[in-house]
Amino acid sequence: MFFPNQGKPSGALEMLSTAGTIGLQLVVSTFIGLAMGYFLDKWLGTSPWLLVIFLILGIVAGFRDVFLEVQRIQKKDGGDSGAGTGDSGSGK
Repeated sequence: MFFPNQGKPSGALEMLSTAGTIGLQLVVSTFIGLAMGYFLDKWLGTSPWLLVIFLILGIVAGFRDVFLEVQRIQKKDGGDSGAGTGDSGSGK
């Protein structure tokens, strides 16, 4: 009654949720790495080295997640629109 289209979400809503997911993955993984490095530095007294290392690892993990999500989206949409297929547009 209140939600007539309870099946698949609309295209705009799906794109918005995907964009939000990608942004959250990048930010959350960065903050997790930052927090882990901060608390390990505090516990072991190695300031600031573990903070820097885990911050970099968190950023790398975030970009890896974003890359994998973009690949999943491209696979779902049917490929990468012909980019990189070797066809130089010769008209054949």
